[in-house]
Amino acid sequence: MFRQLTVLMVSAMACHGAFAAREVQHFEVFVTIPSQAFYVIPADPGWIHREQSLPWNLTTSTLGGLRKYFDVKSEAGSIEARLEGRPYLSNGTQAHDIGLRVLFNEKLLSEGESREVVSLVDAAQGKRVLLEVLPVPPADGVYKPGNYFGSVNMVFNAVLPK
Repeated sequence: MFRQLTVLMVSAMACHGAFAAREVQHFEVFVTIPSQAFYVIPADPGWIHREQSLPWNLTTSTLGGLRKYFDVKSEAGSIEARLEGRPYLSNGTQAHDIGLRVLFNEKLLSEGESREVVSLVDAAQGKRVLLEVLPVPPADGVYKPGNYFGSVNMVFNAVLPK
């Protein structure tokens, strides 16, 4: 009897001790499965949903850009792109905004006006192309200190051949 009671007490203590420390891990998962007929997706999908830091060079007081690759394909025709909104970095003061130039496949994108960024032939085969986001230096050449934030919104369309 004494032995059974000891086993019960040890079991109860072990169960109680199992909950003395607890860790819970939470993360989200997702997948984008593109259509084989049309896609414009990052070659490395891990960066697109996260804030990107542009490199600041202390020695030269210059701001670097962002370079990322995209995989593109369109069986329907060429691919056009445009910016939705003006791309810039802001520290909350318009006087200190830093403009951004956005090039996709070496073509300069503009706000509201679509332009061909991947030809019919390249789009049909599928291709890996470069996205570049480059800062436009201030008129006086001097970046003002501060924390700057912004976003780049691109829209891509498949264009049917004429």
